[in-house]
Amino acid sequence: MEVAGTSYKVELDVFEGPMDLLLYLIKKDEIDIYDIPIESITKQYMGYLETFKMLNIGLAGEFLVMAANLCYIKSRMMLPKHVQPPEEDADEEDPRWDLIRQLIEYKKFKEAASYLGKREAEQQDHFTRKPEKIETAEDEQRPLSGDLSIFDLIRAFQNILDRFEEGDLGEIVDDRFTVSDRIDHLLTKVPPGGSIRFSSLFEEAVTKGEMIVTFLAVLELMKLNYFRVRQEVILGDIELQRNET
Repeated sequence: MEVAGTSYKVELDVFEGPMDLLLYLIKKDEIDIYDIPIESITKQYMGYLETFKMLNIGLAGEFLVMAANLCYIKSRMMLPKHVQPPEEDADEEDPRWDLIRQLIEYKKFKEAASYLGKREAEQQDHFTRKPEKIETAEDEQRPLSGDLSIFDLIRAFQNILDRFEEGDLGEIVDDRFTVSDRIDHLLTKVPPGGSIRFSSLFEEAVTKGEMIVTFLAVLELMKLNYFRVRQEVILGDIELQRNET
């Protein structure tokens, strides 16, 4: 799909992998990781892939591999156990178990990495001798603050699209709205140090094309470290804040 006559492609470092998306969906719906409702998770996962495709977001191949794996597990679970095709090297009857094992191991590594990262940050505040000059990291703000995930931002955008009148997204051509124009508009609308509600960015949009281009501009400004997003409370309003410099 082309938006505003351009094949703009999103390349954003804050995007994580398919395991991160699955763990996000499990956490969001408070699902027991040992009893994953594979049909629901697969539907939500594929919904995210459709949104990524609509936004022309460059995805690593493992996202598609995971999608195929989820569909395969779903298809196996729809069959009675006695007619399910045999799995090589599979000792368990539950087709989900290999995926569950991978998710648990990945979750352990993520938690360990997070803990080590926090310990490293704490140690940076301790010195064996007084340094000649202490460099602050205030300018190196993360585009996503706190527990906010890029998937939260995508989900918020999905909700806004769902509330918008359904229409044909197959061909959206409107040269009035380009990513470059929307970037300039946002930089004018939000001064350095200022903030704005994420949802309010789309209140004046009259087409889905305009909404998509606006969201792409937000992602680009996050990548360029002009903006960061935060959420004070879980499921609360997402706020877009422009850095001071």
